[in-house]
Amino acid sequence: MAIFGTVLSLIAAAYYRTSLSRAMLFWAAFILTRPLGAVLGDFLDKPLESGGLALSRYSATLVLFISIVGCLLLFSQRAASKAH
Repeated sequence: MAIFGTVLSLIAAAYYRTSLSRAMLFWAAFILTRPLGAVLGDFLDKPLESGGLALSRYSATLVLFISIVGCLLLFSQRAASKAH
């Protein structure tokens, strides 16, 4: 998971510090988060002996749902104002 976090941090830094295409950076982040979700899901329901948290599928789903809703509330987006 550290690899995903590092690469996502590099994409975020590129967003703020370069003039790279915003669409390209979006798709890079989007594609990268697909396997991240799978890794996180596996970690939540994998047995303790295998390094997971041994949550049931329903508990893991609830944890992910609460995390997503929390992020949506915490990082709310606002429409850009139009300059005249």
